[in-house]
Amino acid sequence: MKKILFILMTLTMAGTLAAQPQKSRVQNNRTAAQKTKAATSDRASLMFPTAVDVPEDPAWRRDIYRSIDLTKDENAALYYPVEPQGTQVNLFTLLFQLLNTGKIPAYEYQLDGIENFAQSNRMHFKDMLERQDIFYEVDGNSIKVAQGDIPSAEVLSYYVKESSYYDQNTATYHSRIVALCPVLHRSADEFSYGDVQKRPLFWVKYDDIKTYLSGHEVMTSNLNNAARMSMDDFFSTNHYKGEIYMTTNMQNKSLQQYCATDSLLKKEQTRIEKEMTDFEEHIWKEPVDSLEQAKKDSIAALANTKGRRVKSPAGANSSSSSAARTSRRGSSAAATKKEKSSSGGSSGGGSGAPRVSVRRQRH
Repeated sequence: MKKILFILMTLTMAGTLAAQPQKSRVQNNRTAAQKTKAATSDRASLMFPTAVDVPEDPAWRRDIYRSIDLTKDENAALYYPVEPQGTQVNLFTLLFQLLNTGKIPAYEYQLDGIENFAQSNRMHFKDMLERQDIFYEVDGNSIKVAQGDIPSAEVLSYYVKESSYYDQNTATYHSRIVALCPVLHRSADEFSYGDVQKRPLFWVKYDDIKTYLSGHEVMTSNLNNAARMSMDDFFSTNHYKGEIYMTTNMQNKSLQQYCATDSLLKKEQTRIEKEMTDFEEHIWKEPVDSLEQAKKDSIAALANTKGRRVKSPAGANSSSSSAARTSRRGSSAAATKKEKSSSGGSSGGGSGAPRVSVRRQRH
């Protein structure tokens, strides 16, 4: 009996020892597979980057602010569905949920309309709820807001800051979003249906939210309901349409502050749009001179302009210099021909006048 127990104990220990290396091998294989997958994803992110960072020293850069109207078809993908339908939510509902869970920071909207991403300007979610009269409940350390109390139907527009720049290191032109600001459209009081006030709520960095936007799809066509893309792609490919209401300038003035009438405002918007389009087209048509075009608005180009010799266009310089070279060659050729003819006449015994040599005398 003892021998049988000893044999059973030996077999059990041998099986345990044999199973442990097999288990460790499985774990090692899983770890190696995970490392391979991570390395593959890192290589894919290097080969196919989804975002381009703005360089610190671009040769040319223009920051503009647009107002996106969600009631237009080009931007309706950011507004619908107003009420969540399964996993489908609109942009403001997504931002609201991310702020409520503390996944992203938000920053106060200041009176001048310029975003301020300083730590001292961070917005408290509870303060925003109280300012906009949004009903909420406090449950321990968390804030609960019912789905019907989220004012996603009243957020009818967004302020968007774009940064268009020319990267001289890669000789490429980019236009990307820097920040977003949802704007609440609400009547002055609950019994008034005439005057609607626009209330900018907060600024969020696009870099803080683009990871979450890439996980939510929106419908982009009324004819083909299967045409979908992520919210990040919607912004990155500039599918939205918006009017310019402000540019970054030294006086921090919006277009309405220096455009007295609506017609002047429209002309100014058209002029700025044309400037952006012309610069981008200039890069692709004349890549050699694109850097020089970018330097025209630099501070160095504006300094010490008095007394500077005005240079003619490159074509004029080349044509005038070539004409001068041609005239000089022509005159020298004519002089040589004349000299040859006269020398030929004297050596050939003709009746030409004798050649007279005049030498410069030293005094």
